[in-house]
Amino acid sequence: MMSAYSTLLVNHADSVATVTLNRPDVRNAFNDTSIAELTTAFLELGANDTVRAIVLNASGVAFCAGADLNWMKQMAGYSPTENLADAQCLATMLRTIYFCPKPVVASVQGDCYAGGMGLVAACDIALAADHVNFCLSEVKLGLIPATISPYVIKAMGENAARRYFLTAERFNAAEAMRIGFVQQAVPADQLDATVAAIVKALVSASPHAVREAKRLVRDIGGAPVTDALIADTAERIAAIRASDEGREGVRSFLEKRKPGWLA
Repeated sequence: MMSAYSTLLVNHADSVATVTLNRPDVRNAFNDTSIAELTTAFLELGANDTVRAIVLNASGVAFCAGADLNWMKQMAGYSPTENLADAQCLATMLRTIYFCPKPVVASVQGDCYAGGMGLVAACDIALAADHVNFCLSEVKLGLIPATISPYVIKAMGENAARRYFLTAERFNAAEAMRIGFVQQAVPADQLDATVAAIVKALVSASPHAVREAKRLVRDIGGAPVTDALIADTAERIAAIRASDEGREGVRSFLEKRKPGWLA
């Protein structure tokens, strides 16, 4: 049974789970409760064998405005130890999404600032409505986007991060797509259909292969091409060829029928 949530809506139907940020009155800004609930939701969905893909979206006009103002006021009085513990909770949440064994698609329907950009960057695939604006606003507050940086830099690259981390400029969905932060920007009325098409592709593929392909990108991306890396990739393809779904996938292709995971 899924946990109950006060800051999220979590639905699961036809092998697809949807996690909706549901604090529209504060533009879906983070607080300690929403961070803890996102961590729990992705741990549970990642371990649920009936879930094949996860969509992360938001209610209201904004996707996520970063940190909740009331939470920021509370943090202003924290000791160094309390600040570190608080930052580690956010880091754990982002890591949980990034390492989730299921593919995660971000559907960004509204503006996305600061920590919200970390959420999007931790997902595997990010799609945005073409009117959406993005901003890494931390330096305007005397802060830095430290906790989200591993994911945001991977998503947009170092050159773009140098600009937007330092200037806190707002940029639009077209720029986000140009620098690779999102893979696609579409008119708002086409966003749901575009996300649905991506999800359909994800759930039509072998669940085991999708999980291993996600791990492959994470492990191999940016790694130097060494003898050890070449041996590792050979071992991975050999192992998946011998797996039940690998064997079934090849058999079904040769026999011109649907594979067992679609039956």
